[in-house]
Formats: sequence, structure tokens, C-alpha cells
Amino acid sequence: MKPLTTPRMDRCIGCHSCSLACARLVHKKLSWATSGIRIHSAGGLSTGFISVVCLGCDPAPCVQVCPTGAFRQRKGGGVVVRKSDCISCGACVTACPVGAIYQDGGGEVYVCLHCGRCVEFCPHGCLELTQRADLQRSLDHE
Repeated sequence: MKPLTTPRMDRCIGCHSCSLACARLVHKKLSWATSGIRIHSAGGLSTGFISVVCLGCDPAPCVQVCPTGAFRQRKGGGVVVRKSDCISCGACVTACPVGAIYQDGGGEVYVCLHCGRCVEFCPHGCLELTQRADLQRSLDHE
């Protein structure tokens, strides 16, 4: 798995281009509130910005609490979400250790799927997909 990372958030200007790209290209919506990546002020414009993105847990707590199996573990970390199986219970939102799962007013959930479609839309190169070292080691030994 190549998880989405945010190694250069010091360059972030808070433009939300990554969030809008995710919402539009992945979720077919037009609001950064319907995105798997969230950008927030770190306390004011002079203190920069932080990103909230799925950590790619393995095992993922959201998968373990999902009563319908809508959240499924991805090999190597992270999740795959089958929205048609989601009953909007919110258990995944509560279980996420970093608050990376968002549920809108209609009950639909949004989480980073580590697809990387947002990376090219960041004008300052704050985001990247990188091979997880622990997964790469296991692949090298297979």
C-alpha cells in the first residue's frame, strides 16, 4: 500500500485544492466537506495548516466496529468502503483514533482511500504517496 502522507505541510496555504479534488474526483461531490482529506488552520494564518487524513491502520478500528462490513480492511493498511452497505450508524467515526472519518448531515461517511488523486492538485507539493516501509519489507520477502 502506498499511503497518502503530508510531509511538507509547512508549505500549505490552506487553499483546499486537495480536498476539492478528492470530493469531485472520488466522491462526485462539490464541497471540501465531502472529502477524505481535511485541511485545518493550526491556530491562525500565521501558524500554518494541518491535514487530517486516514493513517492506514492495520488493523483498522473502524473496520472492527462496523456492524455491516461496509468498512473492510485493505491489505497493508487502510480501508475500502462499500457505501451501499453503510447504515450511517457512525460507529466508524467514533472508533477512528485521529478523527479522519467524517459523516455529513445525511449520514454519508468520507475517509481517505489513499488513492492519491489529490496529490497533483496541491500547488505547493505538500502531499505524496510513499511506499510503507513495513509493507515493502514483507513484499521483498515473499
